[in-house]
Amino acid sequence: MNNNYLVAVLSDRIQAESAYTLLEKQGLPLSKITILGRGYKSADEFGLIDPNEIAQKQAKLMAIWLIPFGFIAGVGFSLATSLQTFAWAGEIGNHVVGGFLGAIGGAMGSVFIGGGGGIAFGSGDSLPYRNRINAGKYLIVVEGSQLLIQQATTILRKFDPENIQSYIDMYQ
Repeated sequence: MNNNYLVAVLSDRIQAESAYTLLEKQGLPLSKITILGRGYKSADEFGLIDPNEIAQKQAKLMAIWLIPFGFIAGVGFSLATSLQTFAWAGEIGNHVVGGFLGAIGGAMGSVFIGGGGGIAFGSGDSLPYRNRINAGKYLIVVEGSQLLIQQATTILRKFDPENIQSYIDMYQ
């Protein structure tokens, strides 16, 4: 079953607490409402994904196959071209050095592509929300049915939030 979420960004604590109180008075279940910000839940406690964590995991996963592939590609290139770049290493040594250079290239690819891609594309909206919390803003998050999200949207719009966005979590 899909979970629906509504995230509203409010400028200060007083506004966030007023919105929470009004949601409560209108009969929305408090177990479905969360305030994120200073003095309340943090982004990590709520489960907003840290893009740096994603980048590290993605870089490690890519390294598992890119480093051996780079080694094999380096050896293959050395065999195909028969270059004697390192005369001191001999014929077999040149192939091994070529393999190590290919493995280094694979490691660099996993860091720059895997890690950089995780930071650039893996965060979704969590990074802007984290930045807003760090800037002293507060988030009201409502989780529930589509009807509950619609009710909460109507109520929260009265507080003129900086941003209000609904989401469907299809991975739950």
